[in-house]
Amino acid sequence: QLQLVESGGGLVQPGGSLRLSCVVSGFILDYYAIGWFRQAPGKEREGVSCISTSDGSTYYADSVKGRFTISRDNAKNTVYLQMNSLKPEYTAVYYCADVGVFCGPLLDRDEYDNWGQGTQVTVSS
Repeated sequence: QLQLVESGGGLVQPGGSLRLSCVVSGFILDYYAIGWFRQAPGKEREGVSCISTSDGSTYYADSVKGRFTISRDNAKNTVYLQMNSLKPEYTAVYYCADVGVFCGPLLDRDEYDNWGQGTQVTVSS
């Protein structure tokens, strides 16, 4: 059974850092692109970043460029999202999802297939 499980969320002060992990099972990560999304209360789910497979292409939402870094470790079936210089407006539930071999810069959630349960990130002093 295909499954994605996020972890690493928590409470952090503005300017702090967190690293989220997305562990996949039931499929070989090497053949799938993975995206990160977030959903704040009362708002729609929005794309944050994604990473493709063979060429490792990465894309970021403008709001997180220069602050977030996505990476993958296929041997560990894990995709990471390193989040630095966090802002209160980044508070949301963060999700990972798979989208086939390649992902694109639009980060369109409708293109993604399977989703994890999410991990809460709260940025507050």
